[in-house]
Amino acid sequence: MTRTYWAAVTAVVLAMLFAAGAVTVAAGNGNDGGSGASAASRTPGEDSADAGFARDMSVHHQQAVEMSFIVRDRTKDEEVRRLAYDIANTQANQRGMMLGWLDLWGLPKVSSDEPMAWMAEGGPEHGGHGSHGAHEVSDGSLMPGMATRAELAKLREADGKEAEILYLQLMTDHHKGGVTMAQGCADRCEVGTERSLAQGMVDAQESELALMADLLKARGAAPRP
Repeated sequence: MTRTYWAAVTAVVLAMLFAAGAVTVAAGNGNDGGSGASAASRTPGEDSADAGFARDMSVHHQQAVEMSFIVRDRTKDEEVRRLAYDIANTQANQRGMMLGWLDLWGLPKVSSDEPMAWMAEGGPEHGGHGSHGAHEVSDGSLMPGMATRAELAKLREADGKEAEILYLQLMTDHHKGGVTMAQGCADRCEVGTERSLAQGMVDAQESELALMADLLKARGAAPRP
């Protein structure tokens, strides 16, 4: 891992924190970049892509944080532990931002809509459907890339190199799903700062995907097909 990589990650995180602050200030001031629009007119609806992404990605991020803390207890390898620490901190901060936005918008943090419904053509109000039902499916997964309960249990039982490889494979799948979701918000969300956060997620996670491929290769393994 190079200093350049970690400098780039730090820059992305700082940009996201700045974006979150901008949303808070705009909400408090009742303006939108000087447009004069009222706070009510800017507040996303409960069925909007903005709200759906904030809810779904908060759940998606929580699992990434969980997996990262698990692997830090299962290996002493500094490269993997450093990556896991970075992912846990970055995604925990982003999750806090998204849940904070839902509070600012006066919207619930959970919904009866199916996960990912906001990505369907027309959205949930037009009959769009996500990839799973509104409640957790039998294997514990909810959204693209999320690990099942069985996979999380296997990670908790693994040690050393086995734990490193499984974590990197699970997190690779997780990031691929996260990139798809984040790109969906970058394309569909209406709040500019949320779109910027989503694009930042795409950029950072694509960079981490390349890094994880290298870490897997160094361990004689590869991402899962």
